[in-house]
Amino acid sequence: MRGLRAQAVAARIGEIAPGAARFADQWPTGQDIEILPPVRHALAEIGVRYLFSEDAPTLLPFAAQLFLAREVLVRPTRWVWPHWIPTPARRFRTRQQVAFTDALRPIVHRRRSSGRLGDDMLGQILRPSSRYGLLPEEAVLDTLPGITVATFETPTRAAGWILLHLARYPEAAGRVAAEAALLPADPAATTGAHLDSLRYTQAVVREVLRLHPPSWLLTRRATRQTQLAGYTIDAGSTVLVCLYTAHRDAREHSEPDRFRPERWLDDSGSSAEPGVFLPFGTGPHGCEGAALAMAMLTLLTAQTARSYHLSEPPGPEPTYQVATFEGLATVGLRLRATSRS
Repeated sequence: MRGLRAQAVAARIGEIAPGAARFADQWPTGQDIEILPPVRHALAEIGVRYLFSEDAPTLLPFAAQLFLAREVLVRPTRWVWPHWIPTPARRFRTRQQVAFTDALRPIVHRRRSSGRLGDDMLGQILRPSSRYGLLPEEAVLDTLPGITVATFETPTRAAGWILLHLARYPEAAGRVAAEAALLPADPAATTGAHLDSLRYTQAVVREVLRLHPPSWLLTRRATRQTQLAGYTIDAGSTVLVCLYTAHRDAREHSEPDRFRPERWLDDSGSSAEPGVFLPFGTGPHGCEGAALAMAMLTLLTAQTARSYHLSEPPGPEPTYQVATFEGLATVGLRLRATSRS
């Protein structure tokens, strides 16, 4: 999608950065807090605003409920029901999808009838493309709920792991803070060039995504018979790719279990070979929001480290829970922030 391409994201960094700065500004210092809920709220604000600009406040509450509905579906239950049975969780999800669509429909009508489509993601979708022409309204309404939740669902899981590593590796956090100190005082003045200058911060983000991919399992279907590692894969077979183990393959990553962001700054970095680094998938089914996710995570990491030292409170390790799309979330992650100043 045009609005999610790297060039389009780079042009709108000044709209993304203020949300990351607000997250850092609002973190209560000197308290042990469960961090995933405020991270999710901050990333939802950023993602929904990126998609819908001035209409974001209208849609944000519906996006939050739609996220909750998707999470409810993967909670463990005593029974596994066939997909066609309308369980309470499935009915709840359907209601939230309908509510989101009902809130979005008048926005689409207003923009199309006025001719002011907007320069945000929705505006890009409403414009005719050379490949598909003008998308029907129902296609727009069917597409956007999933895209909306995706802008903050998986990035929230990734951000939890990243913030945990800032707490566990204070030297790396200090290097991120030094780099972030060069960002503009006004977050809205942040540009794509500023984002590109955060080389070590991006290396930290990539290294955490390598060690703890927020979606640890990819599912692909073979379109033709092929050979893979001495095995015959028949056409139509489902192939499962475990990113967690692939990213820790010593043949591709030296010291694979060690947190070493510097590997991404080497000329022979871990991403040199195709298929070696897969947190966003690859090929035609790779995540179209990869550039947006990297921008959000990099700026959130930079602004947080710029303002705070993070630490883990004493107590048990956070638990790791399977979430939507084969994700692993740091459920119960509690961190404490103290001001760097």
